[in-house]
Amino acid sequence: MEEFLFYTELGLYHVLDFGAYDHILFLTALAIPFTFSSWKNIILLATVFTIAHCFSLGLSSYEVLTVDVALIEFLIPVTILLTALFNIYSAKNKKEIHSIKLHLAATTFFGLIHGFGFSNYFKMLMAEEEDKLTPLLGFATGIEMSQLLILIFALGLTFVVLNLLKVKQRLYVIVASILVIAITIPMLIDTFPI
Repeated sequence: MEEFLFYTELGLYHVLDFGAYDHILFLTALAIPFTFSSWKNIILLATVFTIAHCFSLGLSSYEVLTVDVALIEFLIPVTILLTALFNIYSAKNKKEIHSIKLHLAATTFFGLIHGFGFSNYFKMLMAEEEDKLTPLLGFATGIEMSQLLILIFALGLTFVVLNLLKVKQRLYVIVASILVIAITIPMLIDTFPI
């Protein structure tokens, strides 16, 4: 049980680490078009992301598949950028802002990428572990808990902006997504594989 709790805490801090804010930024971009009325969809997306994240982490931990770290470090901000661009495209073209099927497919793919991004560090931590499943399950639990906290905060911010400040949802989605893109661009430049 102690091992499970250790990895749960590691999963919590992995997501909530403001020094490595890519995870927080991705979840924020994912949550921008959603409101509390669509909370089931955003919880589903967070869970799918966690499963995909831990699946690729598991593939790497069991050495079934490894991916070039430099490529993954670049693809992580690409996933954030694409999510924000999709938000803007949907809002500008008055499409269903929270098309769940497309979000599910993208979130699954992006979760796989983010999982590979953490795999080297995770493998190093688990080098002495015989049982790899307990750490993976603990880590997944921590990730899910922290993601739910971030999503609740993001949905709360959306509530304030839309209901108290009376900003139109379309405008909010566009402006918030542009802000995410502005934060992501330096990450893209820093990680661009040369």
